[in-house]
Amino acid sequence: MKPHYDRIRQVKTKSGATAIQVGFYKGKLFQLKKHIGSTKERKKIKELRNIAYEYIRTHSPQLPLNFNPQSEEILYKRGVKVQTARLKVAYDYLSLIFDRIGFSRLDNDCLKHFSLMRVLEPASKIKSIELLDKYFGIVYRKTTAFRKLLLFPSLKEKAVTTAIDFAKKNLAFDFSLVFYDVTTLYFEAEKGDNFRLSGFSKDNKINQPQILVGLLVEKVGFPVYFNLFSGNTFEGKTFIPFILEIKNKFKIEKFTVVADAGMLSKDNLEHLEKNNLNYIVASRVKTLNLTEVKNTASFLNRRDGKIKKDDGVIYEYSVKRAAKDKVDNDKQIEKAKYYLDNPSKVFKRSRFISSSNNIFHLDEKTIEKYRLLEGIKGYKTNIKNLKSKLIIERYRDLWRVEQSFRISKNDLEARPIYHRKKAAIESHILIVFIALCMTKVIEIEKKQSIKKIIDHLKDRWTVTLKDEISGNTLEIELNKIPH
Repeated sequence: MKPHYDRIRQVKTKSGATAIQVGFYKGKLFQLKKHIGSTKERKKIKELRNIAYEYIRTHSPQLPLNFNPQSEEILYKRGVKVQTARLKVAYDYLSLIFDRIGFSRLDNDCLKHFSLMRVLEPASKIKSIELLDKYFGIVYRKTTAFRKLLLFPSLKEKAVTTAIDFAKKNLAFDFSLVFYDVTTLYFEAEKGDNFRLSGFSKDNKINQPQILVGLLVEKVGFPVYFNLFSGNTFEGKTFIPFILEIKNKFKIEKFTVVADAGMLSKDNLEHLEKNNLNYIVASRVKTLNLTEVKNTASFLNRRDGKIKKDDGVIYEYSVKRAAKDKVDNDKQIEKAKYYLDNPSKVFKRSRFISSSNNIFHLDEKTIEKYRLLEGIKGYKTNIKNLKSKLIIERYRDLWRVEQSFRISKNDLEARPIYHRKKAAIESHILIVFIALCMTKVIEIEKKQSIKKIIDHLKDRWTVTLKDEISGNTLEIELNKIPH
């Protein structure tokens, strides 16, 4: 008995016309579902068949499996099996982005495959080997992959040069304005070594070894350079070596770097001045004394967007920032009061608690100072011919490097790191750097978050079916995962 599937039937009528019908066979009888039409003109028969195809496509869940290119009929085939199911669309698209940036010049397929997988589905290296086979049909032996992994660090300089070349060509990048920040990446380990060390952790992993990663991005957040530092390095100490390394390596003359207050120190700024480098950094307004704070707050007078320039520092008042600062101060004051009321239960250090003669009390002067500073932020620069508002706008673009770190840590799952050898750690960060470059290009191109784009790509399965009778294969693309 023939199975019940929709098919197109072409029959002659009594008048000599050709009728096109859609139906199915039940036993030997044809059950008519839809009469499409009839015609005596040969050229119109094809038009009616196309209408029939469209009817089946929109009214039936079956797929048009045409294993016989010489037949126009939708076929039902026995002995048809799924040969492979791959994310071919995802692989082709991510490969296109990889090549467009120029990373194909690295001439390392293994690095490419692990970078593509880091974008598509971040995982451990062992899990990535499994996913490469599952999604792309790319097979690696574990020992081979890890041996190749240890060779990746030699490609770092070529990789960052490639990223810089892409930024220059496509993003009008010229080092005249760059953004620098540092983050920490922790390890799933109890003990470290002379590179993986405990230090101040931005991930709140106090007792776990870590490393520091310095990242430089251009004005739209595309990464152009990175470097690694041992885990106990103070982030301010990374600033000058990092900047000078880039300046000397690429022979840069005009260079303006934007960084946060953690990079600000007298020595750092003197080094920048000495090497003819421009900077825009956050100024630590909380180091001002109460009199200076009163004068600045009085001048700004809580007027949104008002600016004061004093001794090379630009101060700006923001209503939005003031609301946030007020909430933070309220919380800290409440905590300080709780600590004072419950000294036997808990007592922690607080900026709003001071002592005299071993008696602890609220520090009213410090509270007054912090209240006056609500909404005020300071910016320090050595650029002479740039308007204060433009300097502030440039500093605000620093969120782009922070966004890059968030993408690296969350979307690309850069941490925790499971490697122990320094070469393997450097390889891991290089993979993340390349994946971050790809992610930024994709987001710029698609104007969507990388998560939405990847979710869409992971639904685009390419299934290869094989007719075991004829040996022919058919490749079809599905918009949803095959079950």
